[in-house]
Amino acid sequence: MAYFYILASQRNGTLYCGSTADLSRRIFEHKTFVRPGFTSGYGVTHLVYYETYDGLMDARFREYKVKKWRRTWKLKLIESMNPRWDDLYYNLAG
Repeated sequence: MAYFYILASQRNGTLYCGSTADLSRRIFEHKTFVRPGFTSGYGVTHLVYYETYDGLMDARFREYKVKKWRRTWKLKLIESMNPRWDDLYYNLAG
């Protein structure tokens, strides 16, 4: 199982697209700023959208594709699954 995901700093805030084989672990890393980089620099920690895939290559292909999209398309994608922009990480972690 693999995942494509989108993080946000807040509703309509800074967005980050990523992919991983372990979504809970990766989002935890973003939230705790384990690795320096874009998400820690901009406070992008809220999981607002994700999709599941059978393999990591498929998830990465989706990531690269969505990264090229216009911002408005990304916002519509998020709101199609998560209109209130809830942090979905807490649903994953139980």
